[in-house]
Amino acid sequence: MHPHPNETPALLIIDMQQGIQRVSTPRNNPGAEVCIAQLLEYWRSAGWPVVHIRHISRQADSVFAPGQRGALFQPALAPWPTEQVFEKNVTDAFTHSGLERWLHARTIRRVVIAGVASENSVEATARSASCLGFITQVVADACYTFDKTDYHGQLRSADEVHAMAMANLRDEYAEVLSSADLFGALLGTAC
Repeated sequence: MHPHPNETPALLIIDMQQGIQRVSTPRNNPGAEVCIAQLLEYWRSAGWPVVHIRHISRQADSVFAPGQRGALFQPALAPWPTEQVFEKNVTDAFTHSGLERWLHARTIRRVVIAGVASENSVEATARSASCLGFITQVVADACYTFDKTDYHGQLRSADEVHAMAMANLRDEYAEVLSSADLFGALLGTAC
């Protein structure tokens, strides 16, 4: 069962660039890229809108600086010429990017979010999407993050950071679900 045309979701893939692969800090969800590739394949086969978000840093020494290899998309998740690309300079993909206008112009009311980092650009983008009135879903196993030291100086594992980011979003800002549950809903079957 596919959604009604006005409910066709846009897939937002956030910051899946080569530079993120250079982060040496331990991460969670080692299969996230495979999940994202499966989502991308499904969206492409359905002919649904795919949006690739690319972080372009304003800091010249960043791996995401313009002209750096790190700013390029990972080849396995690179956009097709028919897919939309938005660049951002901050964590939120909606800020100063034209993404909201692009979605509204196509009467897209629902977004499905995947990418990196869970507590950073994924969370910021999901919060904005919800606050702007979009039906927002975050695919937890298609997102990941890294170990991080908390406010009190305690090192938190990537799993803990990710779980907290998903908890921050769940219910108030987004429906947080697994890729299996999302595919089950899209196909009209239980997984």
